[in-house]
Amino acid sequence: MSLTIPSPTAAPAPLAHPRTYQVRTFGCQMNVHDSERMAGLLEEAGYVPAEGDVADVVVFNTCAVRENADNKLYGNLGQLRPVKAANPGMLIAVGGCLAQKDRETIVKKAPWVDAVFGTHNVGALPALLNRARHNNEAQLEILESLDVFPSTLPTKRDSVYSGWVSISVGCNNTCTFCIVPSLRGKEKDRRPGEILAEVQALVDDGAVEVTLLGQNVNSYGVEFGDRLAFSKLLRACGEIDGLERVRFTSPHPAAFTDDVIDAMAETPNVMPQLHMPLQSGSDKVLKDMRRSYRSSKFLGILDKVRERIPGAAITTDIIVGFPGETEEDFQATLDVVEKSRFASAFTFQYSKRPGTPAADLPEQLPKEVVQERYERLTALQDRIAAEENARQLGQKVEVLVTSQAGRKAEETHRLSGRSKDQRLVHFSVPEGAEAPRPGDFVTVTITEAAAFHLVADSLTPADYHLRRSRAGDAWDRAQADSCGVPAPGSASGSSSGVSLGMPTLPPRRA
Repeated sequence: MSLTIPSPTAAPAPLAHPRTYQVRTFGCQMNVHDSERMAGLLEEAGYVPAEGDVADVVVFNTCAVRENADNKLYGNLGQLRPVKAANPGMLIAVGGCLAQKDRETIVKKAPWVDAVFGTHNVGALPALLNRARHNNEAQLEILESLDVFPSTLPTKRDSVYSGWVSISVGCNNTCTFCIVPSLRGKEKDRRPGEILAEVQALVDDGAVEVTLLGQNVNSYGVEFGDRLAFSKLLRACGEIDGLERVRFTSPHPAAFTDDVIDAMAETPNVMPQLHMPLQSGSDKVLKDMRRSYRSSKFLGILDKVRERIPGAAITTDIIVGFPGETEEDFQATLDVVEKSRFASAFTFQYSKRPGTPAADLPEQLPKEVVQERYERLTALQDRIAAEENARQLGQKVEVLVTSQAGRKAEETHRLSGRSKDQRLVHFSVPEGAEAPRPGDFVTVTITEAAAFHLVADSLTPADYHLRRSRAGDAWDRAQADSCGVPAPGSASGSSSGVSLGMPTLPPRRA
């Protein structure tokens, strides 16, 4: 469905002070990717990021996977109602999966919303805002199929040192618990040349890490009939000079083939880390979920990965309390988790979503049963994660330094980053040693281990090695740009190619 009003042809008059924006993101990596495009579109239209809590435009990029997604959105919208009343001219837009699903309902429940757009027409955001302001009434535009591939839109990257690159959108699977296929449509694949050109542009701008993104990345190529397309893409990324880390998420176990494992093992910049969604360890529940694999196949994939890539860290997704799940079924999940030795797991209590086949299944489980099983699962996984992290003690690891700091950073004075296998590492810089910039690499020795992170307290300069990188240089340029000062060696202080955006830390004041 598409409800549209012709866009005004006249360009808006220049403003004495540029309008500000915020994009608030809920949900998965695909939503993060889409939010970067929304920010890029708004900045191309003349908006600037808001520095405080109030913005001229607030965009909600929503998720519809969890049962409380509706409540979260309408709660946030309710909090903004008095803010908007106190700020004439403020606009509120809602996009993403929940907008694709609820459509007119959003404007009915929250009539102070000015624009609603779906997953297939992210590029319409600036025009919808212009029409809402011009016509002084809410604008709704929901398309049933993709009009422009999101990765072709202007981009405001969250990070200068790493970036998401979408290789496909949509999903051809029919998992009974998942609403995503009905909201994002059938799988559509980008051509390999377009993907590699975007990766190259990111690297040219200073990025050293790229994550290939898709609903089922390893089914990439189905649209143009190349079964080996994803493994070829991984190998092609290995040929890009300056690209040091390649990751991907998320694959589907049913389509995970040996050629992908070989490409991972034989391509040096593909990291020794794999996110492989299990969902359940019970073959009966997997069948009810329409997950076209069984626990033996899943465990077999993990064995092959670890044989070819020793030390690979494997993470997963698990749903507890799917309709009809018995105690025996749940024990099967615990058994597979014990055997799999996941580095970490995203665990979820089953959430009934209207419009999915599972919502109509009998034997929906009581909340207290699901909660008790969930607690047992998380306790098991936390123990395993702590044990697996303890195996890192005394190991030297290379860490890509990030701009995000740990909760206790102010008191510990530690910086943070990610190891090659994606483990979170908090590390200290020895007295007298040079501190890294976000985007630089440090090699440190692990001295402490917990379930969710590692610690490397370098006692002497011999325990710490810094490798400055192009990404660190890009960080410096972005910091200089945020102050309006050209970076050394740059004519304008800005980078070329795909915009990587500003750092996540607040800009320094002149």
